[in-house]
Amino acid sequence: MDTKKLLEESDKYLMHTYGRYPIVLRKGRGMKVWGSDGKEYLDFVGGIAVNCLGHCHPKVVIAIQKQVQRLIHVSNYYHIEPQIRLAKMLVENSFADKVFFCNSGAEANEAAIKLARRYCREVLGQDRYEIITARNSFHGRTYAALSATGQEKFHKGFEPLVPGFRHVDFNDIEALSGAISKETCAILLEPIQGEGGVRLPDPDYLREVRRLCDEHHILLILDEVQTGIGRTGRLFAYEHFDMSPDIMTLAKGLGGGMPIGAMLATDKVSAGFQPGSHASTFGGNPLVCAAAATTLDVILEDGFVLDQCRRMGTLLAKRLSELQDEFPNIIAEIRAMGLLVGMELTRDGAPAVKACMERGVLINCTSGNVLRFMPALIVTEKEIDHLVEILEQVFDTLS
Repeated sequence: MDTKKLLEESDKYLMHTYGRYPIVLRKGRGMKVWGSDGKEYLDFVGGIAVNCLGHCHPKVVIAIQKQVQRLIHVSNYYHIEPQIRLAKMLVENSFADKVFFCNSGAEANEAAIKLARRYCREVLGQDRYEIITARNSFHGRTYAALSATGQEKFHKGFEPLVPGFRHVDFNDIEALSGAISKETCAILLEPIQGEGGVRLPDPDYLREVRRLCDEHHILLILDEVQTGIGRTGRLFAYEHFDMSPDIMTLAKGLGGGMPIGAMLATDKVSAGFQPGSHASTFGGNPLVCAAAATTLDVILEDGFVLDQCRRMGTLLAKRLSELQDEFPNIIAEIRAMGLLVGMELTRDGAPAVKACMERGVLINCTSGNVLRFMPALIVTEKEIDHLVEILEQVFDTLS
């Protein structure tokens, strides 16, 4: 079927929940994808930080092929070998003692919210339920995750929201401290606000949040859906800040392209869940866990992927900063940690995204004027050079 026909049928049969670009992607390898018309694109969106090893990494593909022939799905009424292996890998490489698997970042955050409230009530015997989150945050589109999200544009039309959430400014420890009350059971934060425009905290902010939580005997939940699985140059972003949470949520890069979410917690907090208190039919099924375990294997096996992420992240930030020097009237700021990189513009970013796409490079715009780059962790210097060359051409036309 030709591209025009596919676009017509997409418009006819799919709900209009996305502002889609007029291309149909059919194939991908590494950093490249190809449209149904055969046009090649260099992908700096990466499925929104999902394709951490690039498209169709051979080891992940082989793991999926082997598993799909062996066992695709069984109920969590039974023990599942790839799930056990993946949980062990996550625990051995993090602060956590236990893992719950689901299907997405929003579901992982729902699980974290439920666990925090249930732990306070069922384990501690305290009637505390309120969760403090940050303005400009994004935690998902299911109802509790949406209510936790600190951006009114996502709330519009869905009121009333789930009660029990308070929002304060990100990176403001005094505001956070002042919001804690006798009803507070947890603080939920992204280490870096991704959807909010790649907003980084001060170096000591998360340590101070940890101190506050300990002082008030409340839980700290870190949403690492976007920052986890090597995106920042370490396996988890909290490792940069000399602290650890009580609960952490993961998704996106964890499955190497397959849909999976995870909620990790300490033994102490995990006691809030017992058989029947939370579940997911498809969560942690054999197929996605086989893909995720292989993805983690590749990232951890010799340190190359994380080292590449750090080196290429530094290079990308440097090259974009050089562009800022060249186009100071267009580029306001560069913000980066590893390969989660934001370029704040002085204007709407949509025209730049469109112009790059027309030149064969896929980039993303968030918060209206922040170009966000989330390439595979194996991106090369040559590919970064090509991105910067295209951006330079685009900014020349916009200036």
